[in-house]
Amino acid sequence: MEQQSVIHSTFVIERNYPATPDRVFAAFADPAKKRRWFVEGGHHEVEHYEMDFRVGGKERARFRFKDGTPLKGIACANDASYQDIVPNRRVVFASTMTVGEKCISASLVTVEFLASETGTDLIFTHQGAFFEGADGPEMREAGWRKLLEQLTAEFPL
Repeated sequence: MEQQSVIHSTFVIERNYPATPDRVFAAFADPAKKRRWFVEGGHHEVEHYEMDFRVGGKERARFRFKDGTPLKGIACANDASYQDIVPNRRVVFASTMTVGEKCISASLVTVEFLASETGTDLIFTHQGAFFEGADGPEMREAGWRKLLEQLTAEFPL
């Protein structure tokens, strides 16, 4: 039997942030805030970032991996399209990730913001199709866990 050409996976990450839902939502809606926690990092250089936060709007991030990474010098792109936005409650987006010239995955992501006694409970649901040569579900989940940890810096105590 031929090897499967696509791996489907769903994972859910739940986090609590010490901020109101409107502040956590703003970290996804405001381009400067989102760029800080989502795009910038020590392992890559940002080449381009743009965000049009509205239903039908696009978000594009392009970066190149730095020395000391397994993909040194390789370009990576993340292209997203916003499917649904309910202010302070929910964001749904579809995205593709490309490494070099090859699309490695397509995803549908739902982010929910729920008020809690300690701030905001965030429920992040990622449904993905990973193609040959993709990072795979485990690495993608680990990457999102790291990004959602970086989001914490947006809410200093």
